[in-house]
Amino acid sequence: MAPGKYFSIFILILLLPQQGHSREWRLDSLLKDFHFEASFGQSLLFISDEHSQSLLNSDNIVVPTSSWLFFTEMRTNKKCRYPLFFNLPTESKQRYVNGTWEYKKASPTMGTGIEFRLFQIKVSANTKIEGEIGPLATLVLDGKQSFVVPLVAGRLRVARGENFIMYMGFSYTFGLNTMGLLYGTGSNF
Repeated sequence: MAPGKYFSIFILILLLPQQGHSREWRLDSLLKDFHFEASFGQSLLFISDEHSQSLLNSDNIVVPTSSWLFFTEMRTNKKCRYPLFFNLPTESKQRYVNGTWEYKKASPTMGTGIEFRLFQIKVSANTKIEGEIGPLATLVLDGKQSFVVPLVAGRLRVARGENFIMYMGFSYTFGLNTMGLLYGTGSNF
């Protein structure tokens, strides 16, 4: 089976529980409440060092890695969101160790999962602030060494009018001990 078919089946499985209230499943009723967000932003990854005490005692400094963030989010109801993202590094990972710079290739990542709206605050008639958080899985695309790792991500999202969105958030990747800062702008469809 082609990878595109796996993705289609995954999306269908995610969307089917939303239709549990009706015995008759109709495509037009599914699309009536379906909203889609697409955005472009940046993320900064802060790679941690497992030996933090030795980091404090030496000249070992980790520089955050910048990347472009392509982010889409599908919303089938008001509480659940299904994000898809792709992170494309714009620079290599850099460390300053004992007076010299070390450079290492930064790998692109892509992932998906589920996020939940924690709160919504209406600021004005056409502006609202929402908080989202949820578990995700990311695929680190490192050639033959590619692997999947879990992460948790959240963001504050400011929506103005029907289409304009700005956001700022965070992510933490388990196993890699990587903290990320993400931000960008987008549109609702």
